[in-house]
Amino acid sequence: MNLDLLWVLGLLAGAVTLFIIGKPRMDVVALLVLVALPLTGVLDLQQTLAGFSNANVILIAALFVIGDGLVRTGIAYRLGDWLVAKAGSSETRLLILLMLAVAGLGSVMSSTGVVAIFIPVVLGVAARLRIAPARLMMPLAFAGLISGMLTLVATPPNLVVHAELRRAGLDGFGFFDLTPIGLAVLLLGVGYMLIARRWLVRKDAGEGGKPPRLTLADLAERYRLGERERRLQVRADSPLANQVLNELQLRRDHGINVIAVERRQRLRTLLLMASGNTLLEPGDVLLVDIASPAIGLLGSYQALGLEPMPLPHSYFSLHAHELGLAEVALPPESQLPGKTIQELGFRSRHKLNVVGLRRQGQALEGVLVDEKLKASDTLLVAGSWRDIHRLQGLSRDFLVLSLPAEVAEVAPAARKAPYALLSLAVMVLLMVSGLVPNVQAALIACLLMGGFRCIDLDSAYRAIHWPTLILIVGMLPFAQALQQTGGVELAVQGLVGGLGDAGPRLILASLFVLTAVIGLFISNTATAVLMAPVAIATAQALGVSPLPFAMIVALAASAAFMTPISSPVNTLVLGPGQYRFGDFVRIGVPFTLLVMIVSVALVPLIFPL
Repeated sequence: MNLDLLWVLGLLAGAVTLFIIGKPRMDVVALLVLVALPLTGVLDLQQTLAGFSNANVILIAALFVIGDGLVRTGIAYRLGDWLVAKAGSSETRLLILLMLAVAGLGSVMSSTGVVAIFIPVVLGVAARLRIAPARLMMPLAFAGLISGMLTLVATPPNLVVHAELRRAGLDGFGFFDLTPIGLAVLLLGVGYMLIARRWLVRKDAGEGGKPPRLTLADLAERYRLGERERRLQVRADSPLANQVLNELQLRRDHGINVIAVERRQRLRTLLLMASGNTLLEPGDVLLVDIASPAIGLLGSYQALGLEPMPLPHSYFSLHAHELGLAEVALPPESQLPGKTIQELGFRSRHKLNVVGLRRQGQALEGVLVDEKLKASDTLLVAGSWRDIHRLQGLSRDFLVLSLPAEVAEVAPAARKAPYALLSLAVMVLLMVSGLVPNVQAALIACLLMGGFRCIDLDSAYRAIHWPTLILIVGMLPFAQALQQTGGVELAVQGLVGGLGDAGPRLILASLFVLTAVIGLFISNTATAVLMAPVAIATAQALGVSPLPFAMIVALAASAAFMTPISSPVNTLVLGPGQYRFGDFVRIGVPFTLLVMIVSVALVPLIFPL
């Protein structure tokens, strides 16, 4: 073992250790790798930064945009509505349709995004059918992971392995090469979950309150908003006229939280979402949330020059096409517990107002801005649907649990759904036909979605999950560094020397286990980066085809079923399903072994050794 290899292995061990600790963030660790690798002298700066020009990095970014286009046009939510309609009152039918729908949608867009979309759908269906959410949340997560085994573009590890095959001078995988094995695993997963669901609900699991319901009225009722909603008109002599909301401190000093402003303009009434910079004008009608119904009896309205206006129905119902509500939970990795609502700066940062806080199943009353958050709290936020959708992308600190049924009617580009489907179909056809490289097919689909106005440019940039891209770019140089320093050859000698006499199938099983175990501690993308060159070199040393070995690594990288932290998909369902760490171990480990058996049996049949 030479000194250069020791440097590379030391740097790799340090990166993996930081991944396990979770601090700093994984994308920051990747940037540290990009800085440190040239200092070892193994790779020069150009080689280290080559990942930024990697076609698969561009492809993954384009797929994020396409996935967001499917959300913005309402296709994903319509699929959820279809699921509810078809399932009826049957839990078995619901579970089967749920796993098939999630796996199908996840085969062409981010599995994390798909699971996030379906969480509120599943919670709502569970409430209607009186099913414990735990019986559906883990099947939802497993289907999201299995979706990565269905197509080449379903998950970044597939593209990483494909790129490594091409770099080795091989043909790589076709768009549907994984599909036969993925379908077999999906059918196995559905059957397994139909049996295992009975063990998903612990006897000591509390009810935790009934699951959120999916209407604006129900959310308002849960947080007792009806008692606090008011419409107040700014009189001409009001001291609030021509003042900016930030300067007035109405919420702190008077317990009046301005949600939106109705402003008469020419022949129509505009609804303006309240922000810190909103300038109040005489004649404006303020839609407010008051801390207590007693405020109107204390002379505050008169002192502020506000005139109470009729409110026949909830203003959320009156303005449902523009003004929305969403229930937000704090996921396990959130940095927000311990901070006050005022410190969150929801209005300034996210253009949303916190209008409710539930703790231990009870809605808190009074002025909430100084209330310190706890890990089990849920918040109710109000604002434009566009800003609520944007909050869904901040999965590190927030998890949007409940999007009301009305959201299906206010998707930003709902009328463009046929064009989004057309763009997706064009991409798939181009990839399958091989007329253009995959990255060009995805970019063409992005341009079509933009041209048809399924997604705007700002939303497209926000849709890209930049930390994932930086992680891939930062880990890609390790493959070349390990090859140049003999690290891959050393790993191959260990595998071949220890298991060479046992036959290729046992080596395939060993590769699957090794990849799956490494994936417990670092991301599946980083795992694929490390294991793909080892798999290809091992096959070449044995004198057999590298394709089945590379395929095993791709499948094992998606088999992150064993712990709640081995994939963001699992982490998302941990809270809503009221699971413990051991629940995933108990259900996930046997299923991972079954997936390994199926993979090792089928891969050599489809890709002969």
